[in-house]
Formats: sequence, structure tokens, C-alpha cells
Amino acid sequence: MFVHGERDTIAAIATPHGESGIGIVRISGPLAAKVATRLFRPKNKHTRLKSHHLYYGEILDPESGKALDEVLITLMRKPKTYTREDVLEINCHGGYLVLQEVLELVLAQGVRVAQPGEFTKRAFLNGRIDLSQAEAVIDVIRAKTAKSLKISQQQLRGNLSGEIEGLREGVTRSLALIEALIDFPDEELDVDEGRVSGELEEHLGRVRSLIESYEEGKIYKDGASVSIVGKTNVGKSSLLNVLLNEERAIVTPIPGTTRDIIEEGISIHGIPIRLLDMAGIRKAASTIEREGVRLAKGKVAEADMVVLVIDGSRRLDKQDREIIDEIRGKKTVVALNKRDLPMKTSTGKVRELLPDTKAVEISALKNWGIDELKDSVYCVLAGEGIGREAEEVIVGNARHKKALEGSLECLLRARNGMETKIPIELVALELRSCLDHLGEIGGETASEEVLAVIFSQFCIGK
Repeated sequence: MFVHGERDTIAAIATPHGESGIGIVRISGPLAAKVATRLFRPKNKHTRLKSHHLYYGEILDPESGKALDEVLITLMRKPKTYTREDVLEINCHGGYLVLQEVLELVLAQGVRVAQPGEFTKRAFLNGRIDLSQAEAVIDVIRAKTAKSLKISQQQLRGNLSGEIEGLREGVTRSLALIEALIDFPDEELDVDEGRVSGELEEHLGRVRSLIESYEEGKIYKDGASVSIVGKTNVGKSSLLNVLLNEERAIVTPIPGTTRDIIEEGISIHGIPIRLLDMAGIRKAASTIEREGVRLAKGKVAEADMVVLVIDGSRRLDKQDREIIDEIRGKKTVVALNKRDLPMKTSTGKVRELLPDTKAVEISALKNWGIDELKDSVYCVLAGEGIGREAEEVIVGNARHKKALEGSLECLLRARNGMETKIPIELVALELRSCLDHLGEIGGETASEEVLAVIFSQFCIGK
């Protein structure tokens, strides 16, 4: 872990720009206490600032003596701070102009503007959090559903860090046994090669389990796009409206009403979903509708999955079959609509054309079967992860997955090497490489380029 000593002091507005009740200017570094002493005038003149206490007063321009704003400040002395440096937070009124003036006064005291993510980067460099926890800060901020927030908070609390640290300790123990055989080849050591192979098998199982959680983690973190497709007048827009619980799309009996793509967000069992309603796929009658159909086909190709809406009160026709051919191979749930009318197409008939596809009878008009449809969409998107334990560690970061895949390859070569009796030095080399890959997740072996990319994604002030 990198540990840095004294460095320059940074500052930034830590709350969003715009008008609000409160805005915060955050300062971190060795000049934080000096800034507080120089700019803050407490209402009680005998006040002496104690660490982690909140004080009421005014921010003054030290040159003119002019009061800029009534504020509350907190001076937090290292190491019990977010960055493990001295930190000062000034709570001002939330107007853009007053925050900017307070920040400029702070900068005039020898402080510089923080770079994006620099407060969190200092927390990482000073050993308060590891790199996976730093990335979790971004995920907490960006979380769109309660489930994605929970997963991010678990990572921020160190659940993934603890799992990776346990893996590293296990691999290190196995490496120590291997190195004992290398260092003392002619001595009788109490080292069972079968035991080492067994340990490597355990490590492989743990790594595979983390990799297998990625698809579920990714879908909760990034969400999914779901295209509602079908021919004209099967009830696509009605289904969109009932899923959103509002009249978002125009519904008429006139074919081809929807020509542009309507995109709205919902949450289905904790998964952030971007729903796309689009033109019915058919041989269009006008130039505008042809363009709508072209756009619809493009969005279907890009979508993570599709909900195919079929009019169950009619028999499947050539258009339905052409659309089925168009979406074949994609994750699909079929919504057999108009269940409130006599049904002429069954879910069994649909499954003949789309084997292993979930099909649900619904009525968008009567709001029948909608919960079952949502459950089906969730099952298709969450896949095997649907039965995962609530507190189980879930990987949702592509960088972590790549590092785990690298460690898996090293462990496989080491395990196979033990079985085929390759030189023991090569097995040790693979285990060291495995440790390097695992170290990338927490940041112990991450490069400066990786750090730069990660922290550039943060907003200024975090």
C-alpha cells in the first residue's frame, strides 16, 4: 500500500452546482487548520476549535474584514478523517455565487483546487480504503436502485476486500509450502504435495464463484435495456404505460401511431431497466414510418433483452414469424397480450417457435399478468444469480473480473503443473503471478495509469 506524507492542501465545492439550502466547501491537507483560523470568526469569541466539533460563525475576507456568509464549520484532525489528513468542511448557504466566493478565499490561502476524485484518491494512498472500496464510492453515488446501492455499500464496507484478502492469504500459504520444497530440496520436509494440490483446488473454487457473480453484479450496477417489440397494434405502448403506471405513450387503434423511440426507466426487483417502446415492425406505409422501423430494428439489436408482444386474440401470422426470426438468439420474454379476449394463440405455440423462452399471458388493458411478466424479465436478466444469498460477495466491476480471470489462469496452470510434475519453480512462478493479479483489485499492484483512469471518473469534491 502506498503511504504518503505531507503534501499540498486541496479544496473544492463538494455539493452539486445550483441553488440549494446548504453547500459545502471541503479542504484537505496540512493548511486546513490555518484556513479555519484565518477565515472563520466564531459567534463565541472565546471558542477554540476542537477536532470533530461543529461551530457556528461567519466566513470573513481577512483583507477587508467583510463577512461573506453565515456558516457552520467542522475541523477534523488526522488520522480520523476521510483522507487521513486534516480536513475542514465549511457549510455555507447553497447559492453558486457564495460558494464560489468562499472557495476563492480558501484558495488565496495557499490552497489549490482539487482534481476529480482527489479526496478519495488520498484516502486510498493513505491506506484508509483500498482501491476496490474507492471504486465502490462511485457506485454508491451512481446507484439507481436499492439493490444496486446495497451491493455498492457492501463493497464499500470491505466485503470484497475481505474476500480477496482471504484468497491472497490462502495462495500465499500455498506458495510458502512450494518455496520450502524449492529451498530445501534434499531435506525431508513435512510438505504433502497432495495437500498443496487440494489447497489450489479450493482457491480455484473461490475464484470461479466470484467470476460467476459478475453477470448478476453488472446487471444490478449498470442496468439493462429492454426493447418492447412486436407488430403494430398488439399493445406495445399500452404495455409500456402499464409498466410505468402512467400514460407515457399515445395509444390509438390506428396502426403505426408510434414512430419515434420512447425510452423510460423503471426498476424491476432491484434491476435498473431502460424500457424502449418503438414502432411496430412491419412493411411501413410512409417514409416516416419506414425510418421508425429502421430505428426500431437497430435498438432491438443493441438491447440486452426483448419483450416480444404478440396479440393472443389472433393467430400467429407471417409478420409475427418474421419478428420472431428477427429476435432469435436474443434473451427474450414473450408477452401474449389481450388475455381479456378469447385467446387463439397459446404460450405452448409460441414456445414451439422460441424454445426455452418464457411466455406469459397478460392483458395490458386490464393490468392482468403484469407482475408475472416482471418476474420473468427479472429471471432472464438475473440468470443463475437469482438464488444467490443476500450477503454473498458479488463482483460487478469489469476490472475486478479481468483480474480474477488472470488469477484463475495462473491457478489452473499451477494446479495442472502439480499434477504433471513440472519443475516446482514454475508452479511457484504461477502462484506469484496469481498474487499480482489479486493485488490489482485492492490496488497493491495497480499501475499509476490504472489509478488515473479510475479517479478521473469521480466528480470534483469527492
